[in-house]
Amino acid sequence: MSVLVPEPLTADAFAPFGQVIEATHAVSHLINGGRTRRFHALATAEPGEGGEAILSIFRGTPWPSPVRIRMLERHPLGSQAFAPMERHPWLVVVAERPEPSACRCFLARGDQGVQIARGVWHHPLLVLQPSQDFLVVDRRGEGNNLEEVFFSEDATPTLAPV
Repeated sequence: MSVLVPEPLTADAFAPFGQVIEATHAVSHLINGGRTRRFHALATAEPGEGGEAILSIFRGTPWPSPVRIRMLERHPLGSQAFAPMERHPWLVVVAERPEPSACRCFLARGDQGVQIARGVWHHPLLVLQPSQDFLVVDRRGEGNNLEEVFFSEDATPTLAPV
């Protein structure tokens, strides 16, 4: 059994899986007579052909400890963005292939979200608080937009404590 150690969430490290959503001064400008700073076009929703982008709120609760990565899922028809509504750190597990050895874990600050690109394997929401809300942008439409893969018990990675 392997141990998956969280690494800091950065745009460069997360680039193979999607985009980091964070308020960076370089992508901002003032609007509304200088009273509001707009952090513009931080990610682009990809609803895919025949789909539409929708907004939802997901309320996550922690997985039992120690957290074991027993499965991954992906959305082949559209992207999925997660933006925390509360400033608490949280975890993102992604993989280039649906294999335990390909999993990477990122520790996101409470002011960072992610846009998981279409078709990228990831674990469901991993929160560290008793409850945490996220604004989620994903796809609604025809077609099967969920694929899951489950790992055998002896291959299941465990998350290192945060």
